[in-house]
Amino acid sequence: MTGGPRPTAVALDIDGTLIDHDEGLSPAVVDAVRRTAAQVPVILATGRAWSTTKPVAERFGLPAGGFVVCSNGARTLRFPDGKVVDERTFDPTTVIASVRKYAPNARMAVEEYDGSYLVTEPFPDGDLGVGARIRVVSDDELAPEPVTRLIIRDPEQSEADFVHLAERLGLHGVSYFVGWTAWLDIAPEGVDKSTGLKVALAQYDLEPSGLVAIGDGRNDIEMLTYAGRGISMGSAPDEVKAAADEVTKSVQDDGVAAVLNRWF
Repeated sequence: MTGGPRPTAVALDIDGTLIDHDEGLSPAVVDAVRRTAAQVPVILATGRAWSTTKPVAERFGLPAGGFVVCSNGARTLRFPDGKVVDERTFDPTTVIASVRKYAPNARMAVEEYDGSYLVTEPFPDGDLGVGARIRVVSDDELAPEPVTRLIIRDPEQSEADFVHLAERLGLHGVSYFVGWTAWLDIAPEGVDKSTGLKVALAQYDLEPSGLVAIGDGRNDIEMLTYAGRGISMGSAPDEVKAAADEVTKSVQDDGVAAVLNRWF
């Protein structure tokens, strides 16, 4: 099975798609991605910050001069030098106040330009990336200037709790994505992974009709519908699968390799 015309570009989510949640890498997936990247642009599209995306691009041996989409589409950067090609920001002041009202125990964080984080309280180990540099500040000090995203985390809450929190916050003028755990990303209005992919594809003079995108999370839905062919991982929530053109195997079963091996 070839799956139709060969893609002209491939967009890949990281966590739960390329890498399982203990940061493990499958040799089959590494091999498939490297073979693909030698033939067409491979664009990482992730909620991660640049500081934790770059090491993944290095581990997969992506070629220099390509692009990565970070912070759920709010930042598009060139690999490996980190030159910012596009950046979208917003003022999170009102959202911070609302979060504190409806989720008083929540921890909040924003990414600084140097890859470090301002946090209202330390996050669980590894949540912001292994070895993440943090500085604890007050709510008032969290966002002295516009930010690319606001991260909200409460280890004592569930994913379902955070879906309800997003509804209670009545978020307006921003975009938001609920993660696998009690994790909520707030982004500038209208910004999602497809925002960054539009920027990246323009650098290559490519159209989205030739793009294959693979992801597993709610923050991948817009990317999957933007791509000419959107593919969800087997472990994705039902609403993600519904947005995709097809469903592949889970990350534990090398779902990305199963897709890429059709063409590359």
